[in-house]
Amino acid sequence: MLDIQFIRTHTSDVREAITQKQIDLDLDALLRLDEERRSLIQERDALLAERNRLDVATAKERGPKIKDELHTIEPRLAEVEAQFHNLLLLVPQIPATDVPVGDASASVEVRQWGEPPVFDFAPKDHMHLGTSLDLIDLERGVEVSGFRGYYLKNEAVLIHYGLMQLGLELMRARGFTLMATPTKIREFALVGSGHFPAGRAEVYQIGNAARLRDESEKEDAFLAGTAEPSLLAYYAHQTVDERELPIRVCGISPCYRSEIGGYGQDTKGLYRIHEFMKVEQVVIAPADEAVQQQLFDEMLAIAEELLQSLELPYHVIDTATGDMGVGKVRMYDIETWMPSRASYGETHSCSMLGDWQARRLGIKYRAADGEKRYAYTLNNTVIASPRILIALLENFQQADGSVRIPKPLQRFVGTDRLTSKERS
Repeated sequence: MLDIQFIRTHTSDVREAITQKQIDLDLDALLRLDEERRSLIQERDALLAERNRLDVATAKERGPKIKDELHTIEPRLAEVEAQFHNLLLLVPQIPATDVPVGDASASVEVRQWGEPPVFDFAPKDHMHLGTSLDLIDLERGVEVSGFRGYYLKNEAVLIHYGLMQLGLELMRARGFTLMATPTKIREFALVGSGHFPAGRAEVYQIGNAARLRDESEKEDAFLAGTAEPSLLAYYAHQTVDERELPIRVCGISPCYRSEIGGYGQDTKGLYRIHEFMKVEQVVIAPADEAVQQQLFDEMLAIAEELLQSLELPYHVIDTATGDMGVGKVRMYDIETWMPSRASYGETHSCSMLGDWQARRLGIKYRAADGEKRYAYTLNNTVIASPRILIALLENFQQADGSVRIPKPLQRFVGTDRLTSKERS
């Protein structure tokens, strides 16, 4: 969320950001509501001040009139405040000046690591490999879970959780506080992280309010699509000392996404599914552009280090404004090579958001000069599975139908190669 004073004084910049990020928002309507809101507040405050000044002689005559006027102003003010707040939540963060402008096709490759494999045989896709090695069962997954359902089996399960363990070990070594975060979360956490209202269609809602016994919980809950909202909400409405920053936290959780916008694309296999596991990193930082960039680079380097240890070819993309999300100053995606796609597929996303999330959640710090300021926030994927299994199975497949296991995963799987042996 942007400060309304900033919006008033930088209207042209905000208007340009709305265009660049392709957001459906009437900024003029917001500014009109802001003007009416301030006018109504002034009228209300003037009446309250007048009422406080009334003496006994005038209170009997003027008091009821003030009360009537307040009864007219206050409902309209409440209505305007609600409309104003709803529109304010849609105002995008201003992207960095050097971010590519346009839709996804305008995104720019920053760097590339590793060489995509060249096979001297006809390579198979991950579903063929997963079926022949008894690792993946989509047919039964769809029967039990519905569209995009799946089962992981045998060594695929060990790889799946081994990847999570590798991510946690790496984050602990980098000084992050590890957390197993709630998956069922309240609406304020999703509004605070910026997943609501713009991304509401992608989030599963649990409509069980009427069945709850605890009166304090009689509200609908939601299934998180990442640990990010839970990690940020942990610090909601808190003020920390600047000396405590940056705060580095890492969350592991199941993740759920409805993929409403993904129907009709990537319907086969494990690329676009409704539930998965992820290790996520979040940093809360001081409001300093240089520090924010340094932390962004550090977080990106962690994800790259893990992919390099797994010997997976990838490239880093500077994401264009129209594809980067409402609240982001900059976003880099890491896309890992997937032979069946004959291209890279997104596996990680690293974002800096300035104070956009902190304002929504009330996350502040006390600076050295004693003033309270909103913090900056950043996030990045450490590892997510099972999508990464696509790259692992397809890049390391062998001519005999087996799959080589990268060294870091061998201790979890108990072997350096998957073969199509008989299952007991």
